[in-house]
Amino acid sequence: MRSCVRCSSQATSSLAYSYASREVWLSDGDGGSALCETHAARMTPPVGWVLHDRRRVLEPPVAEHGVA
Repeated sequence: MRSCVRCSSQATSSLAYSYASREVWLSDGDGGSALCETHAARMTPPVGWVLHDRRRVLEPPVAEHGVA
């Protein structure tokens, strides 16, 4: 289990930088700096950089209405 580099909680995302192209990637995989869900959600790139959020989006189940 990896720990968040900011708070030591369980990591759910990885953060990687490309200084040459001024890009930042958030992903679900290993590699780069580990971040927990809270810190990944709060992540903002430096001014002038682009953030690529490649984490999977888990959609809540759709409730069926009007079914008896």
